[in-house]
Amino acid sequence: MATSHKIIKQTKKWIADVVVACHFCPFAAQVIKEQKVHYEVDTQIAMDGCMDAVLRELIRLDGDNNIETTFLIFPEAFAQFDDFLDLVTLAEKLLKRKGYAGIYQLASFHPLYRFAGSTDSDAANYTNRSVYPMLHLLREASIDKALEHYKNPEDIPAANIAFAQEKGLSSMKTLRESCF
Repeated sequence: MATSHKIIKQTKKWIADVVVACHFCPFAAQVIKEQKVHYEVDTQIAMDGCMDAVLRELIRLDGDNNIETTFLIFPEAFAQFDDFLDLVTLAEKLLKRKGYAGIYQLASFHPLYRFAGSTDSDAANYTNRSVYPMLHLLREASIDKALEHYKNPEDIPAANIAFAQEKGLSSMKTLRESCF
């Protein structure tokens, strides 16, 4: 298994080469440039331990206003996408239960990510296919602030899907795999 340092390095490369370079998230480049991203590798495999890790990251965000966003990476867990979706559901419930709804937002990325209704071979899935299973915790206030300067943010997902489909499955797969 790769070390935490290597996992974070691969994740940073994926964010730079895929998320930022393909403009999947028009807000990511500035936060990265300002070094306001925290990366945390958690090697838990049990769901309870993974949920504890989510709570620790929420507490970290509460305690450090210099961190705008956190990537919580699970390199040892959630090999199956359906199992990962269970984590996402529980993490969203945790945000609500702990009073974080409206404060933090959750995004999810997985090596086998598949949009509902899509096929496994749809290049659009690569907009969310990361190098490892991970949760992305973002400050909602920061998102709101960024959206003030972005026209038609509701068009971002459709633009991302169109971009990935235009590049094609082979190209998107190669781009992600180059991050290892």
